[in-house]
Amino acid sequence: MKTTTLTASPSTGTSATQATDPTGPTGQLCDWLAGFHLGDAPDSARERAKALTLDGIACAIVGAQLPWSRTAANIVQKFEGRGDRTLVGWGAKTSAPGAALLNGTFIQGFELDDYHPLGPLHSASVVLPALWAASEGDAKVSGREFLQAALVGYEVGPRVGMALHGAQMLSRGWHSGSVFGTHAAAAAVGKLMGLDAARFEDALGLAGTQSAGLMAAQYEAMCKRMHHGFSARNGLYAAVLAEGGYTGIKRVFEREYGGFLSTFGEGHDPDASQITSGLGQRWEVERIVIKPYAAMGGIHSPLDALFEIGRQRALNAGDIARIECDVSHAVFHHGWWVPERPLTPIGAQMNIGYALAVAAIDGAAMVAQFSPARIDADDVWALLAKVEVRHDPAFDVGGPMKRGQTRVAVTFTDGQRIVVERAASRAIESPQNSDEVAAKYRTLTDGLIDAPRQQAIEQMVRSLEDLGDIRELLALLAPPVNAAFD
Repeated sequence: MKTTTLTASPSTGTSATQATDPTGPTGQLCDWLAGFHLGDAPDSARERAKALTLDGIACAIVGAQLPWSRTAANIVQKFEGRGDRTLVGWGAKTSAPGAALLNGTFIQGFELDDYHPLGPLHSASVVLPALWAASEGDAKVSGREFLQAALVGYEVGPRVGMALHGAQMLSRGWHSGSVFGTHAAAAAVGKLMGLDAARFEDALGLAGTQSAGLMAAQYEAMCKRMHHGFSARNGLYAAVLAEGGYTGIKRVFEREYGGFLSTFGEGHDPDASQITSGLGQRWEVERIVIKPYAAMGGIHSPLDALFEIGRQRALNAGDIARIECDVSHAVFHHGWWVPERPLTPIGAQMNIGYALAVAAIDGAAMVAQFSPARIDADDVWALLAKVEVRHDPAFDVGGPMKRGQTRVAVTFTDGQRIVVERAASRAIESPQNSDEVAAKYRTLTDGLIDAPRQQAIEQMVRSLEDLGDIRELLALLAPPVNAAFD
C-alpha cells in the first residue's frame, strides 16, 4: 500500500517522522515496526505466521455460522449496513469496522484458536480481521505484504502482554487478549499502510486508549466471543486515524500517569523492557500455541494428563470414583467455578471440571464435546459431580512458564489411583508443524465447505508470498459455510 505522506503535527506545526523518544520502549518498537521487512524474519517465523493464518481461517469457518455468531452478524449488519468488506462464511459484506468486529468474533467463536502462553491473547482473531478489512480498499495488497503485516501483529501482541506479566491479568479479572489485542491489530494495519515511526507512535497510543475486556464474560455472556473482535476493530481504527494525521497518546507504554502499563499494571510492577526484549532476534510468533482442543488454553495441560491416564487404563465413567485436578492460581481463577445447569458452551469451554468430565467419557475435547446437546447430557453431569479442582500454590513459583503445571489423578472404583503430572501442555512442549496445522484445518472444515474450496484455501495460504492480491483469498472465504451445529 501507499507510504505515509509527511504531515504537519497539529500540536507543533512541524513535520515528524520519528517517535517523540526513540530511546524509550514505545519509540524503539515504533522504529522497528517502521523498518521491518519480511526478509528480516527467519524462514521458521514466516512459516509459523502462515500456519497461524491457516489456523485462524479454520476457526473462522467453524465460527461463522454458530448460533451466537448468527445473532451477532444479524445485529451488526443491520446496524452497520451494507459495505464493501468481506464477512467470512456469509456471502455478504458490510463496513470495514463491522467486518473486523464480526470476523474476529467468528475466529474466537469456539475456543479453537491460538494463544500465547506468556502474553495470553488469541493473535489470529485480532490480526487477521483487521488486515482483511484493510486489504479491500483501493490499493492492491499482495500476499507478501499481507504476511509481512501479519507477522508484526503476531510479534507485538504477546510482547505487550508480557510487559503486564501475562496471566496476572487473568487473575485480576481482565480478559487479557482483548487488552493487548488492540496493539497487535494497530501494528499490523499500520505496517500495511506504510506508517513511519511517528505515525506508529500515534497508532499505538490510539490503540492503548481503546483497550478493554472483563473476564466475567466467560460465564454466560455471548460477548466473550466478541472481545477480540472489538480489539480488531479498535486497532484498525487506531491505524487508520494515525495514518490520516489524528494524533494519539505519545510514549503510551512509559507514561507514568494514564499510560498503558502504569494504568493496566497498577500495583503489579509492569516491565516495559519486555516490549523490545530480543525484538527482531527472538520471534514470539514461534511461541504462539495452536490449540489441539476446543477449550481454554489453561485446560489443555489437564486434558493431556487425563488422556495419558486413559492410555494407562481405559476411562469408563462407571469405573471412575473421583477425578482430582491441581492447577496454578491463574488457571484456577480463570477455569474453575462449580458449574450449574444449564451451562452455556462458553462456560463449558472455560470450565476445567466440565472439560475433564466430557473428555473422560468421549475420549475427545473438540467441537462435538462442547455442543449444546452434549453439554446438557446426564452422563457428563453425573461424572462432573466427581471432579474436584484445586489451586496448588507450588505451581505459582518459578516464573510464568511454570504456571502451566498440572496434576491430574483418577481414582477408580476398585481402589486404583493413577496420577499424572505435567509441566505444560503438549502443544507447548512439541508445537505442531505446518503439516499438522494443515491437518487440523482440514479436520475442522470437513463438511463445512466443499473439498475444492478447502484445498484452494490451504494451498493459497501455504504459498502466501506468491499471491498477487489478497482479495483472491477473501473471495474463497466469502461464500456461505455450513453450520457446525445449530
